[in-house]
Amino acid sequence: MLFRRRARMLRWLVCGRLGPVWMWKALLLFVAIAFASQLLGVIFSKSNVHSARHSIFSSPDAQGPSLGSCQPHTHIMFLKTHKTASSTVLNMLYRFGEERNLHFALPMGYQLGYPLPFNAHRVKGYRGPRVTDFHIMGNHMRFNKLEVEKVMSADTFYFSIIRDPVALAESSFAYYKEVAPAFRKAKTLGDFADDPRKYYDPRLRNNHYARNLLWYDFGMDHNANFSISLAQHGEAIIHRTFKLILVSEYFDQSMILLRHALCWPLDAVVSFSLNARQQKPSGIGGMRGSWVDKAAAVAGVSVRAGHSQVKREPNLLLTEEQREKLRQWNALDWYLYKAFNRSFWEEVSRFGHTLMEQEVALLRMRRDSLAQVCLRDGGKPVEAHRIRDKNIRPFQSGLVKILGYELQPGLDNATRTACLRMIRPEIQYKDLLDAKQFPRTPVVQAQPGQQSQGLMAAAGGSFRQNTSRTGERFVGGEAGGRTVEEGERDWDGSRLVTSNQTLTQRQEKGRLR
Repeated sequence: MLFRRRARMLRWLVCGRLGPVWMWKALLLFVAIAFASQLLGVIFSKSNVHSARHSIFSSPDAQGPSLGSCQPHTHIMFLKTHKTASSTVLNMLYRFGEERNLHFALPMGYQLGYPLPFNAHRVKGYRGPRVTDFHIMGNHMRFNKLEVEKVMSADTFYFSIIRDPVALAESSFAYYKEVAPAFRKAKTLGDFADDPRKYYDPRLRNNHYARNLLWYDFGMDHNANFSISLAQHGEAIIHRTFKLILVSEYFDQSMILLRHALCWPLDAVVSFSLNARQQKPSGIGGMRGSWVDKAAAVAGVSVRAGHSQVKREPNLLLTEEQREKLRQWNALDWYLYKAFNRSFWEEVSRFGHTLMEQEVALLRMRRDSLAQVCLRDGGKPVEAHRIRDKNIRPFQSGLVKILGYELQPGLDNATRTACLRMIRPEIQYKDLLDAKQFPRTPVVQAQPGQQSQGLMAAAGGSFRQNTSRTGERFVGGEAGGRTVEEGERDWDGSRLVTSNQTLTQRQEKGRLR
């Protein structure tokens, strides 16, 4: 009797207090399902890691057709000419060098002293001829061979890119209308083309954007009177230094020639068009960020509260007569374009037209494949303010919108990193590489009575360039820091001054950097 009472009490405790038996069975089933799901998740995540390692960027298509036993060039100098798709080419160099931990000859700001002739001391980290092994140089400069040779090794591969002077003038007018006085005075590009001398004064700063810009970038006198002998002499100078001149209008063919000249895999020359402008007028907004302020001086554009001061897109329409007048106005550039366009197709003939067509087709297929993987909406460029990630919004310059890209959501880490490299704008990419090459030393708090310059010395003397409101620019520290006597002048004639024993340079107000 006592035993039966205790059994009923136990059933009451289990079923009443702790729930019925079916609830316990359900709970056990739920635990089993959860455990199985977790196990499957681990397996799935491992398969994801495996697939990431064998992503589209590691497929055989990434290498392209065999290049034989040649070794990739790693000492490269690219003369980045203006408005020639050179930003897209520079992105390739940045990607190639970053992936292989190569050393870049970076500017202290965003250009290598442009528009002044290049000087080796404009390279951050330069400490004398051949002291540091720089692999890649490619930021904007006005070419100066003797100074470049102080920075780059003797086996450096030199190349550049050119564009039809009429198309270049259209792009320059759109980008530099508020920078070049000659463009600023003209209502439309057609007005300028009708009578360039009415608007052009060679003495005014930044008017080099308005005449023979290619000739200027190659380091020659863009205001010289045209003659066949002068033009031929300039062509010969370029031929002696540059092993390959690409042509913007034939960009894909140019990439195939470059790939074979450098012995690079196909993916190294596959790209998405960067720094492209929108073809319709509209205002610009949403461009907030510290790098905007630092970069504004690059193009001479006023930036207030994160917005460029833009009203409307300039009129770029031209008649055939006006196009011919622009060719005459840019006669030295026109000569260069015809000469190197001719030599370009001679290179294509030596390469083989059939083989060129085949490799261009592979290049375009590969670009389409990567666009589908990497880019939202299949790769359609979008306005900067529509790009969610502010870190990849392109800098806005001139009177037109500069377009960018958005990444496809849901990419694995390896694929996202590779895709991001392909669309990262030039200014942000330069900052990233700069931070890797010259990591900032944590600032040590000054002790009472301790001088700030002593702290800088203790930190190794490395610091980032700073442009103050007074126009003083730091050019010392790791960028080739050196002592200076009061009153000493730099290579361009500007006066050097000392501030807290740190070398600075007085810059004229408004100088492009």
